[in-house]
Order: sequence, then C-alpha cells, then structure tokens
Amino acid sequence: MRYTPDFITELAENEIFVFGSNLAGMHGGGAARLAYMRFGAVMGQGVGLQGQSYAIPTMQGGVETIKPYVDEFVSFAREHRELTFLVTKIGCGIAGFYEDEIAPLFKDAVDEENIVLPESFVELIRK
Repeated sequence: MRYTPDFITELAENEIFVFGSNLAGMHGGGAARLAYMRFGAVMGQGVGLQGQSYAIPTMQGGVETIKPYVDEFVSFAREHRELTFLVTKIGCGIAGFYEDEIAPLFKDAVDEENIVLPESFVELIRK
C-alpha cells in the first residue's frame, strides 16, 4: 500500500495535493500555504480543485462539519481516476483536531486506488 509522504515538495503531473483549508480560502499557514505557494491553490477559494491542489475545509466547526467536504472529495476523486490524490493530515495542524478524529472521515477512501492517505490514517481506519 502506498502512503502520503510526510513532506511533499513536488508533484507528478497527475498528482493532486489535498490539504485542509478554511472556507474563506485564506491559505496563510501550514499545508494550505504550501498549496498556495507551490501547487496552485487560489486565495479566496476554500473548497475543491485548484491547480494541482484540492482544498477540504477544516476550520469551520467540529468534525461533523468536515465530513460533508470529505465525502464530496471522495466522490470527486472517484470521478477523476486519471488523477492521484495525496491527502495530507488535514485538520491535524492549525485546525487543532487529532488524527483519530479525522482519519475515520476517510473510511470510504481507504480502498480507492487513486486516493493516497497518510499511514497513520490508514492504521486508525483499519483498527
């Protein structure tokens, strides 16, 4: 099984950097800043595909407010099998969530060939 690397500095042409965002799309810190600086994230766009990145909002409330965006992402990835989505540990930095809170949101993604998750997320999902 392939896992998202801890540090992503470059992407292949068909790879998409999946990061945690805020709804306003102010990509000022953490993985969001990296997405903006290197992978085409757009200031002011807090959700969805932008350049070689995909934003999942994590700063608007509890875990239950993140789930619909994760579900939307998984559906999007299923429709775009030509792309490989490298999911970072969304929500586990600036947003302040723990991995055991966020990982279960990706249960439907764990067996998708074009969605790559952090190893810790997979371990938590498969417990």
